[in-house]
Amino acid sequence: MRLLHTSDWHLGRSFHRENLIAAQRGFLEHLVEVVEERGVEAVLVAGDVYDRALPGLDAVELFDEVLHRLAELGVPTVFISGNHDSARRLGVASGLIDRAGIHLRTDPGGVAEPVVLADEHGPVAVYGLPYLEPALTRERFGLAKGGHEQVLAAAMGRVREDLAGRPEGTRAVVLAHAFVAGGEASDSERDITVGGIAAVPSAVFDGAHYVALGHLHGCQTIAPHLRYSGSPLAYSFSETTHRKSMWLVDLAADGSVEAERVYTPAPRPLAQLRGRLDELLEDEKYGKHTGSWVQATLTDPARPAKPMEQLRTRFPHTLQLLFDPEPVEGERPESYASRVSGRTDQEVAEGFVRHVRPGTEADPAERDWLRQAFEEVRQLDQQKQELPR
Repeated sequence: MRLLHTSDWHLGRSFHRENLIAAQRGFLEHLVEVVEERGVEAVLVAGDVYDRALPGLDAVELFDEVLHRLAELGVPTVFISGNHDSARRLGVASGLIDRAGIHLRTDPGGVAEPVVLADEHGPVAVYGLPYLEPALTRERFGLAKGGHEQVLAAAMGRVREDLAGRPEGTRAVVLAHAFVAGGEASDSERDITVGGIAAVPSAVFDGAHYVALGHLHGCQTIAPHLRYSGSPLAYSFSETTHRKSMWLVDLAADGSVEAERVYTPAPRPLAQLRGRLDELLEDEKYGKHTGSWVQATLTDPARPAKPMEQLRTRFPHTLQLLFDPEPVEGERPESYASRVSGRTDQEVAEGFVRHVRPGTEADPAERDWLRQAFEEVRQLDQQKQELPR
């Protein structure tokens, strides 16, 4: 069976105030073309369809358009909700839409109710695990406590139990939205750290023949059967080196997989430029970036006058301007941004404790209070997303 694995569309998202709806429409048109031209038999969308719980009308209309296109092709499509989506809103009318071959899996209670497809080799059970916020889903899985690993393990336990009751030789495909150990993050993903632990081990998904992952925006392979498609467009300058794509996956009769990257169209290249203003404006080596979306970091010791206006005379699509002045003498103190870069909320908070109490680390009770506070804030944020407006 030939599967097309994609995720993290983030419909409605902008790029440093640049509207991306046209680029997102271009991607979805490309997706439909790939489905038609490459003989795709099922499409897997591993979460974050929208960029926020209450998407704008243009994003909703775009989603509606692609649903109609896929339904017209008669190719089954399975969606799960991600941490940016409102699961309840995305799942509205899922029972009716299901009849058109568009399967929205947004309810944690339905993780063991697969979409059952078939090819000449037999059945393929596609299980959709929507984003499982631990604080909101523990009780549904009979857990008194635990984070992402424990909740996902419980969900996969139900998947394996259902799979065991199906005909011998049934192949299992799982969609999940999570941060799996070994994955590489970028700046454009919302933190889903719980209890100070961001990643779940890949062994959680044992028993599945293919796992279509969403959440991380870089295309990457954790294991041959365990992959992130990444986002179809770049959503931060940390993705400048990414080549955006989808996975075309061939699932064999024995459950083994072969995967091919199918590249997606980019509206503009991204460029991160660094140097003094006069250097960026005059050096020929930067000429190739005049049509790019540009992030410029100026190293002038003194801030130049009207730097953005000057940069845009050569780079009209400059979107972000940063300053990192060269030291005049001695060593330049490390900036706050560089000190906290790559650190979790928990680590930043514990660093603040050390800062205000020099020489004293947060004790175990304080670390536990901080973990509880961050978890409660995430839970409240998720609940607010689900409230009617």
